[in-house]
Amino acid sequence: MAVTIDTFEHEALFYEGVDGFVAGTLPFLREGIDGGEAMLVAVGPEKIARLQAALGADADAVQFADMTVLGRNPGRIISAWWDFVDEHPQRTLRGIGEPVWAGRGAAELVECQLHESLLNVAFADIGPFRLLCPYDVAALGDGAVHEARCSHPIVDAHESSHYRGAERLLSPFETSLPAPTAPATTRGFDADSLEEVRATVADCADRAGLDRVRAADLVLAVNEAAANSVVHGGGHGVLRAWRENSSLVCEVRDRGRIADPLVGRRRAAPDAPTGRGVWIAHQTCDLVQLRSGADGTVVRMHMSA
Repeated sequence: MAVTIDTFEHEALFYEGVDGFVAGTLPFLREGIDGGEAMLVAVGPEKIARLQAALGADADAVQFADMTVLGRNPGRIISAWWDFVDEHPQRTLRGIGEPVWAGRGAAELVECQLHESLLNVAFADIGPFRLLCPYDVAALGDGAVHEARCSHPIVDAHESSHYRGAERLLSPFETSLPAPTAPATTRGFDADSLEEVRATVADCADRAGLDRVRAADLVLAVNEAAANSVVHGGGHGVLRAWRENSSLVCEVRDRGRIADPLVGRRRAAPDAPTGRGVWIAHQTCDLVQLRSGADGTVVRMHMSA
């Protein structure tokens, strides 16, 4: 029997292996097809192929996106869902998104978990929209499964007793990031030293082995973050850069505070006073970590060599 909703419904689906994934998601899609709903499925390529085969001719009714590309930086995913919403005004919406998979790095996994929490904020006033987020419990650690229970109001069609709720939902956004894992190049900056910031990042990128294009992208992202510090963070800030495995990490820290945890996760309007810098960072970097609280704001940008 079809379930009728008129709000945003965010559910986690626990499954085991690809066969379990297909068995758990196929009825959800069939229901949407029968109801004539707009549908987007963002999962890995193997799962896309399996779903298309299982749906047969009905697969044409579903839009598919490779999450390993779309969600390489988890900070880009909400923007894609917003695009989906905007493309289908006045329609009932249904989606499947799997941002968490085995093999994600530790920092990526943390950002995926923050992303899952922020979905509840981003689409709180959007509906009818059902979003199903599959988790392979056979491949993921207990911590990832627990976090899924905390960020989804519904788990396996039942109310989650672990869901953080509105009062604690954004606590991950205010949690401090871990200290650098290697010695960092550090320099303070203000409005008169942004050129030195760009030169420092370019030098670090060269020594880290980034190619010319990726180095230029990272310089652009860091410059935007540093400019935000000058304009919105008290006029000055601190840049740190260090190697982390095969990536160069650049961090911009200031004393300002960002009230909107969704900043940079949707393209800023041309006349918007803020948001473009973080958006640019999300589009150019492999991973962006943004935290803001009583102690100030940190933007940490990762770029692999």
